[in-house]
Amino acid sequence: MGLEPVLAKELTQLGTNDVKTGRRMVSFTGDKEMMYRANFELHTAIRILKPIRHFKAQSADDVYEEIKKIDWTDYLDDDKTFAVDSVVFSEEFRHSKFVSYKVKDAIVDQFREKTGKRPNISVANPDLRLNIHIAENQCTLSLDSSGESLHRRGYRQESVDAPLNEVLAAGMILMSGWKGDTDFIDPMCGSGTLLIEAALIAKNMAPGLFRKEYAFEKWPDFDADLFDEIYNDESKEREFEHHIYGYDIDIKAVNTALQNVKAAGLSDTITVRQQDFKDFTQPAQKSILITNPPYGERISTPDLLGTYKMIGERLKHQFKGNDAWVLSYREECFDQIGLKPSIKIPLYNGSLECEFRKYQMFDGKLKDFRQEGGIVKTEDEKRQMAEKHRFKKEREFKKRLEETEQNEEGDIRSFTFHHHDLEKKERKERPFRKNDSDREELGERKGGYKNRPGKGGKERFDRHTKGRPSGKGKEFGKKRNFDKNYRNNHDDDIED
Repeated sequence: MGLEPVLAKELTQLGTNDVKTGRRMVSFTGDKEMMYRANFELHTAIRILKPIRHFKAQSADDVYEEIKKIDWTDYLDDDKTFAVDSVVFSEEFRHSKFVSYKVKDAIVDQFREKTGKRPNISVANPDLRLNIHIAENQCTLSLDSSGESLHRRGYRQESVDAPLNEVLAAGMILMSGWKGDTDFIDPMCGSGTLLIEAALIAKNMAPGLFRKEYAFEKWPDFDADLFDEIYNDESKEREFEHHIYGYDIDIKAVNTALQNVKAAGLSDTITVRQQDFKDFTQPAQKSILITNPPYGERISTPDLLGTYKMIGERLKHQFKGNDAWVLSYREECFDQIGLKPSIKIPLYNGSLECEFRKYQMFDGKLKDFRQEGGIVKTEDEKRQMAEKHRFKKEREFKKRLEETEQNEEGDIRSFTFHHHDLEKKERKERPFRKNDSDREELGERKGGYKNRPGKGGKERFDRHTKGRPSGKGKEFGKKRNFDKNYRNNHDDDIED
């Protein structure tokens, strides 16, 4: 929530039609290629849904009957698996799981009546994932073309407490207007999410490069050749002539960020070092600073307000002539920064209603800065700040903090994900693009990876690219599909 306009702009630039924003969603129209590109190239989408049926329903039985009218043999075989996700905003349908069960029953019953067999449910790794959305009596059934949430890029090897969601990080960078025209700095970088997302944006690299698979690759109408062409097309990528810097006081966070940067093949673009923000000094080159400090919700910070006071002091004295953006949750913390923001943008970080504030740093007094032609707020920023209802009326931050209060929990920056040991092993086997220095350090030969096999053993990579596989007929990296034994062991029906 809060990134709808950013995603709409991305979709427009991608070339989609009929782009319309809604609450936590953006709709568009396009062909199969556009659906593939949306999954592969969008930075701020969580998943891409393809609607296949709209209908009205007053009860769960109505849902069952409407779903049963669909010829499911067009989408599914009785030896395949499927799963149903549901989102419900309705007085009539109070339990989303019950709606999921009714959809599942309708599909299973249709197969039993026609063939005497039935497809099974697989929550972990289904062949087909469905999504039903109900708003009062308006129902939309969609195919989920993404599968695993698109924020799971695939480059994250390790994490730290309360990691920033990749989609939110990309949205923050795009909101700032930065496109790689200056250096980029995150002085509290954690596991390096903002750094890596900034590099992808600066180089115009598709965030889907590191993913192992998409749900649409299991669809009966999957066009492997078309997706190969999209996957291997680097014509939109560009050179980045500046540099990205990340710092953190925690050496564990620094090491984690270095691993993630290396996995993304961006060590030549991103530098990560251990450094306390209080030691931050004026950068030599024009820069933008974007950071997500602790909020005091999940990360324990002995002197939270003192930390924000230090942030304001460093920005004022050691970041002159540049723009800084800070995402945080507590009004008390923003007050301690002691600087007047150019703009405040409401933005959700997980379940927390946060603010993303821009600070334009200049040398000397505001009066002198304006007399010299300096602009504190652009016309667009003035317009945005003047919009009514930008914040909830009489908005209150959820938990007030006294200066003496000790913090026992860390920020809720995003959801926490737990992975099976096998999944960790599989992530290490993905065909990440790495630069030559990364390969040498890891003891790998130059020239790329084994091919990313498609159906029928088709080799995905077929031409020389930077860090991509080089030359036809060569053997490159691991297979880009899930372990079949793992899949079969998780095909348990949630009802049975």
